[in-house]
Amino acid sequence: MISFDLHGRTALITGAASGIGLETARLLLRSGARVAINYLPDDPRGEQALAALAAEGFSAIGAPGDVSDPEQAQAMVHEAIGRLGRLDLLVNNAGTPGVQKPIPITDLDSISETLWQTLLNVNLLSVFRCSKAAAPALKASNGAIVNTASIAGFGSIASTIAYSGSKAAVINLTKNLAHALAPEVRVNAVAPGSVESSWMIEWSEERRQKTIAATPLKRWCTTRDVAELIVYLGFAGSMITGETVVIDGGISI
Repeated sequence: MISFDLHGRTALITGAASGIGLETARLLLRSGARVAINYLPDDPRGEQALAALAAEGFSAIGAPGDVSDPEQAQAMVHEAIGRLGRLDLLVNNAGTPGVQKPIPITDLDSISETLWQTLLNVNLLSVFRCSKAAAPALKASNGAIVNTASIAGFGSIASTIAYSGSKAAVINLTKNLAHALAPEVRVNAVAPGSVESSWMIEWSEERRQKTIAATPLKRWCTTRDVAELIVYLGFAGSMITGETVVIDGGISI
C-alpha cells in the first residue's frame, strides 16, 4: 500500500460521491490532507459518502454543485477553495457514460445529439470550467490538476463512440492546460481501463470475463489502484506534466 504525508495540503475532487473519486478522497484524507468532495446537489450518495468518511474518522468538506452547469461549477470551486483556505490539487473526476448499456459501435442511430451534448458537457466542459475557476489558487500554491480520462480516449471500444470521443478530448485538453498553466501548475490525466466500481454501465458477465482473460495482469483495476496514481501525479512526479498515464493492467498493449 502506497503512503503519502500530505499534512497541510488540500484537494478538491469532482464527482466524489462514489467510485474513483471517493477512494481518492479516502486516500488523501488518510494521508493527512484536507479534502472537499463534490457531488450533485440532489444525489443522496454525496451525504452518504461524507457520513461514511466520518465513520472512518475523517472529516471531509461537502462541495455540492452540478459541474455541467457553468455558474454552479464556478461557484462550487470558489466556495470549496474558500473553505479549504488554499488549493493544492484539483481532481477533475466527474463524468458520465450517458447510457446504462453499451451501444454497439456500428449502431450509429442510437447515438443521439442529446447523448453527445450530455457527454461533452459533463465529461469535457466541466474539466475546463473547474480548471479555469481553480487556476488562480493553484498557481498561488504551485499546485496540480489531475483529470480522469479513459483508455477509450485512445481508441479503445467503450460504452459508446460518444464517450470515447469525450475522453479523447480530455486527453487533448490536458496537454493544452499543461501549456496554459505552466510553469506554476502541472496538469496530467489518468486513463483507466475497466474498473471495479459503482459505474453505471451494465457489462455482461461474458464481456467481463473476456476482458479479464485479455488483460495481462488478469484482473480489473480497483478504485484504489487509480486513486494511488492520481495522488502520485498530484503530489509527486514534479517533472511530469501534459501526460495521460494509462492504468489498465496491460490490456491496451
